[in-house]
Amino acid sequence: MTERLTEVAGVRAVSLGGSRARGAHRPDSDWDLGVYYRGTVDTGALASLAAGITGGPVEVAAPGDWGPWVNGGAWLRVDGVAVDWILRDLDRVERVWEECRQGRYEVGAQAGHPLGFWSPAYPGEVALCRVLADPGGELTALREETRRYPEALREALTAASWEAEFSVAAAAKSAGAGDALHVSLCLARAFGLLTQALFAHHGEWCLNEKGALAGAAALRDTPEGFAERVSQALRTLDRGAVEQADEVVREVRALWA
Repeated sequence: MTERLTEVAGVRAVSLGGSRARGAHRPDSDWDLGVYYRGTVDTGALASLAAGITGGPVEVAAPGDWGPWVNGGAWLRVDGVAVDWILRDLDRVERVWEECRQGRYEVGAQAGHPLGFWSPAYPGEVALCRVLADPGGELTALREETRRYPEALREALTAASWEAEFSVAAAAKSAGAGDALHVSLCLARAFGLLTQALFAHHGEWCLNEKGALAGAAALRDTPEGFAERVSQALRTLDRGAVEQADEVVREVRALWA
């Protein structure tokens, strides 16, 4: 499949991503293929290829159809197995990587990413992937570069954790009124910021929200009971939850104070 994908106009490389690339998959985990292209990609050819593989019509989302950060792609069923094609603009990935090296990043609204899409995920995906097909060696070269986490990005993401304290303070104002939606959004934002900062502090790439809490909890120096305390606060959403969140924020930020 990967060899045939690289024959499609515009496609430059294909990678295996997600839990299977990291060896953390379950038997029922999807197979996530990153389809890296430059310029434009022939989505019609991708649809024809997908139909030939699956034996039926497959809708392929063009760049932009799924939002500004998840470029597009397709969800396939191959012999009963879920295989996802995720389009990635290699030129854009390289630009984001250069920005990350300079300590700059973006957080954009994106369907499927409730805490936003954090641009460092682009080079993080490359760093953690398994290159399956790369005729020109472009993705392989970029993978070698991204294996080293930029110090400037580490400093930027840990410094941004100040907002976690601000979010908890905002939640405190709404907890007494029983405004569960606002409290939950504020606390989730705070914990998401702390999680990103913890990964950055240890020079580890955080790709998205899924599994991020457990991943952060497993890092060295993370405060004891981090995941359990976060989960408890998100379940109760009361004044006690806000107080617990405040303690967690202070303990985490003390790591790089």
